Amino acid sequence: MTITAHTLVKNEARFVWYAVMSVISHVDKVLLWDTGSTDETAEIIDEILKTPQGKKKVYFKKVENVTIDSFPMVRQAMLDETKTDWLLMVDGDEVWGEDSIKLMKETIEKNGTTLESIVVPTINLVGDIYHYQDPSMGMYNLAGRKGHLNLRGVNLSIPDLHSFGSHGQWGWVDKDNKMIQYRNPKKILYIDAPYLHATNVPRAGSFKKEHDVPKRSMKRKYELGISFPLDFYYPEVFFRPKPDIVPSPWEKIDAKFKLRATLETPLRKIKRKFVKKVGY
Repeated sequence: MTITAHTLVKNEARFVWYAVMSVISHVDKVLLWDTGSTDETAEIIDEILKTPQGKKKVYFKKVENVTIDSFPMVRQAMLDETKTDWLLMVDGDEVWGEDSIKLMKETIEKNGTTLESIVVPTINLVGDIYHYQDPSMGMYNLAGRKGHLNLRGVNLSIPDLHSFGSHGQWGWVDKDNKMIQYRNPKKILYIDAPYLHATNVPRAGSFKKEHDVPKRSMKRKYELGISFPLDFYYPEVFFRPKPDIVPSPWEKIDAKFKLRATLETPLRKIKRKFVKKVGY
C-alpha cells in the first residue's frame, strides 16, 4: 500500500516544518501546495525542499488567489495528481508523533485493501504548546465515536472519490456525493493514533498575518486549557535539528492572552453545556 500526504497551506510558518517532517519518513510522496502565503511559510518550505527526503518526496506547487469558493477545486486538483493507494491528510498545523504515524502506516499496510477510511483522535492545543482543550469538548461524530476526531486516511479505490462542499463544510465524497465517513461503517476504522492539532493557536509568522487567511481569526480561542503532564511525550520532530528560520514551538502564552482567556473560559464552558443540552 502506497501513501501520498496532502498538505495545503497558507501562512503556516509556525508549524509547517514540524507537520511535514513528522510524516515524511512514513509516506511515499508529499504534495505540498501553498495557496498564497504572505509570511515566512514559503521560505520554510524551501528549507524542507533542501532536505534529502524533501528532494526525493516533496512535490511543491504554488496556487495563487485561492478563495473559499475555489478551495474544493484545489483539493480536487491535488487528488487528481495522487497516484498512490491511499492519501493521508496532513494540514500545516498537524504534527504527528512517531508511534502515531507508524500505527497509521501499519494499519494501511495490513488492512488497506478492506478499509475505506481511518479516523484518529486529535489533541487540540489551546494558547500554546503546553496546554490542550478538554477532550470532553469534542463534538465530532466519526467511526462510532464522539470527541476531538479527524478522518485522516482515505482509500483512493472509493468509487468516483472527489472533493465536495464549501470551505468549513468540505469533505471527500463518493459517486453519489455521500461523505465517505457515512458509507459502510464496517469500512471506517478508528485507531488510537493521536496527533497535535494547532488549529486554535497562532499559526502564521506574525499575528497580523493571521488575518490574511479566510476564517483564521475565528479559530483562535482565548481559553485556559489543561496543562500537559510533565511526562507528556511530545512529537519527536520538535527535538530534531531545524533551520534557524523555523520558529521554536516552545513559546508560552503572554499575560494579555492569559487575562482574556481567564475572562472568556467560563463563558465558553457555559455555551458548550448549552449546545450539548439542546443537541446542536
